[in-house]
This record gives sequence, structure tokens and C-alpha cells, in this order.
Amino acid sequence: MPARPTLHSPLAALIKRAPVTATPETTLRDAVLAMSENRVGSIIVIEPESGRPLGIFTLRDLLHKVAAKSCDLDQLIMSLMSDSGLQMLNWRATVYQAALVMARHGIHHVIVVDAAGKLKGVVSQEDIYELQSGGGKAISGAIRSARDLASLIAAADDIRRLASRTLAEGGAAEQLTQMISTLNDHLTMRLIELTAEEFSLPRVPWCWLAFGSEGRYEQTLATDQDNGIVFAAPLGEEETIRQALLPFAREVNQRLDACGFPLCKGNVMASNPQLCLSVEEWQQRFASWLRSSTPQALLDATIYFDFRPIFGAEELAERLRDWLRQHIPGATLFLRFMAENALRVRPPLGMIRDFSFDDHKQFPHTIDLKGSGTRLFVDVARILALANGIDATSTAERLRAAAAANKLGGEDVEAMLRGFYFIQQLRLRVQQEGSPAGLANRVDPDQLNELDRLILREALKQAKKLQGRIQLDYRL
Repeated sequence: MPARPTLHSPLAALIKRAPVTATPETTLRDAVLAMSENRVGSIIVIEPESGRPLGIFTLRDLLHKVAAKSCDLDQLIMSLMSDSGLQMLNWRATVYQAALVMARHGIHHVIVVDAAGKLKGVVSQEDIYELQSGGGKAISGAIRSARDLASLIAAADDIRRLASRTLAEGGAAEQLTQMISTLNDHLTMRLIELTAEEFSLPRVPWCWLAFGSEGRYEQTLATDQDNGIVFAAPLGEEETIRQALLPFAREVNQRLDACGFPLCKGNVMASNPQLCLSVEEWQQRFASWLRSSTPQALLDATIYFDFRPIFGAEELAERLRDWLRQHIPGATLFLRFMAENALRVRPPLGMIRDFSFDDHKQFPHTIDLKGSGTRLFVDVARILALANGIDATSTAERLRAAAAANKLGGEDVEAMLRGFYFIQQLRLRVQQEGSPAGLANRVDPDQLNELDRLILREALKQAKKLQGRIQLDYRL
């Protein structure tokens, strides 16, 4: 039985049927008849020889361009089709990318093409929401139509309620964290869009970046902000552009805080001048980390390697990723130091008892499910991705890509991921219960039922096995 598609699956996995098409010479009458017979809301106009999409005709066009006017049904569809709303993605692009394109452009479908640009299918908003729990479509629509901060605050509350309800109904951690990240991305994009209208921003390409758990699509119910800005700048004008962007960035950070995403205590935010940089400045910063031999500096830098674009000129983020892909293979000492850092924290497994515990004075006899749990998987997956030119930022996709490239030594990657997501599920449950500050990621194993304790122990063993992989790779 094929695996159920997720938000990280290629778009090809969502194509259920051959697209309904017309040629530029097709009459309006024949096009409408084809739409009716196939019970679809749109028809794609393609070039007969190459099969490349030229435009789209939708039920909305039928209403506004035909029914509202006296229109000749024998005229050619090419005179009525639209090409301005034709958003195309390669069939290897992810479902998640399609969701963001739809949110960004306020559309309900994307056109899927192959490497040669030939039409392969159409993916709709409904196709994507079938992968998630009910309620996501309504929230996404509310976000898209939001006109002020109050509406976005209400939408953020709806996201948290939907996530809690989905968790209570037994929703799996992988799909749940993807759903939270998708809707949070939509909200952030709309908030940036509305805020940008209030500022006179410099006329240069710029892009809002996500770091950390947001960059990895792994947000839980309790998450703060980790973001930055990359911009293009003529030589010598970097500081001028930065100072023009910072007031806007501060306002976005403050409004995200109002929506329930607390300001980062470590100041990892776009309003920090050190994180509002030109492409070249970001390259210099990454280069300094690649040359660093200070364990703490590398530890502090890890979340930046999980960056991904949220809003704006995404090609700037791709330039950064291309630069990293070129320079990391030669940074063998950097990768070794990263591996040493990843091995500093060991799974809390006891030699005699099931678990071991840290020396936390306020919360003794508890396990940090984040710092001593999911982080172990995240750190190793990051190293494997950087060392092997894997572009994915999510832990699951990094590990699956490493396994596909035979970089996990034949280990059962799906067993590892089940361990990772079981710990994520425990984190979500603890957060849903409204644990006091400091306990949002901690659990007392004695408070778990026997089965959960057993599975937690096995999950931590998978983390230990994964750490053993890089311990062997780097001879540590």
C-alpha cells in the first residue's frame, strides 16, 4: 500500500487524474461542455505541439466574462483565457511549496508541469487540505482576507485551537507540526504583507527568512520567533538599506508577538541589525561560522543553517543555499566540530534504571524532551544534510534523503523517524496540558503509562543509534 502523501511529498503524488485541456482553437462552447462533462471548475489551454500551458479558463471567467455579457459561444477560448493567474510549479516541487504559492497569490490551484514544461496536472487547495485536519481551509481563507492585526490575532487563536483539537483527536505529530507550520506561514506572510503597506521600503529585493523550528517545519504549540532578512544591495549601500528596513522589521516582530509568537529572548529576529543583512553579508557571516573553532559559537549558529524563505524575493535565499552548497564540502573541520557538538548531549538512558536525569534543580526527575530528545535527531540530520548537499530543511526529509543516498549505513530510517515523532507527540501533549513555565518540554517518565514509557525508551535508543552514525563517520 503506497504511503499517504504529506506536505513534503512531491506534487506528482497529488495528481489524481489527467488534466482537462483545450487548445487555443477550441471554442468557448466546447470548453464549457468539457468542463461540465468532467465536473471540473477550470480547463487548461495548452500549446498542441509541446503540451505547455498557455492559460486557464475557470468558472469565475465563465461568470464574469461570459454570463455577465452577451458573448458568442463560438469564439475561441484563447480570447477569454487568463495567463496572468497561471502559477506553475515543477512536479518535483513539494505540496508545501504549492500551499505557499496559493496563499501568496490568493489562488485556489497551481499548474503542475514536468522538467520540459509540459502540463502534467492541476493541484487544488482542496487537494492539499485533504492531507490535513478539517478547519485548516477556513482559517487559511480568514488569513487571506484579513485586513488588520485584530483579524490575524483571531486567526492565530484559531490555529492554536485547531491544533489542540487535532491533537486531542489523535492527530499524528508529523502531520500536526506540518499543519501548524503551514498555517503559521500563511499568517506571517499576510502580516508582513499588511505591514509593508504602511512603510516606505527601499526599492530593492528582500526576503523574510525563518530559522530554527519554523525553518524546519517543526513548530509546536509553544514557539517563539526565529527570523531574519536578506536583501540585495549595491556595494556601499548596505547600511542605508538596513536602516530603512529595521523599523519595518521591528513592527513585524511586535505584531507577531501580539499574535502569540513571543519575542525571541536571544534576539534572533529580523529587527536585530546583525540579522538584517545583504546576501554578501550573510555569506560572510556563514563563512565566519565555517572557519570557527569555538564550540559555543557553532552551537549558537546551528539554527541559522535551517533557514528557508517565507516572504519576498525567494531567489536571494536560494543564492545563499547555493553558496553554502559550494563551500561546506571543503569545511571538514567545521563539520567535525558540528559533530562533536551534536554528541555532547546523550540520550537520557540509564545503565540500571530505564532513564537518567539531568541536574535541573527546579524540575528534578524529569527529561527535557526537546534538549535531550528531539534535538538529538535534529542535530544529526542537519550535519548529514550539510555534508551531503541535501537542500531539505526538515529533520524528516533530511534523514530520508540521507538514507536514499546510502549515508545511514543501512539503518531503518523510518524507525528513527517514528522515534523522533513519538517524542514530538509527547512534547505536544505536555504543551497542550498547559504545563507551567519551564515545564513546556519536560516530562516525568513515572507519570507516563507503561506503554508510553517503553516507547519513549525505544525512541531514545533510535536517537542513540543515529548519533552512532556520525560518531563513526567522524571517528569521534
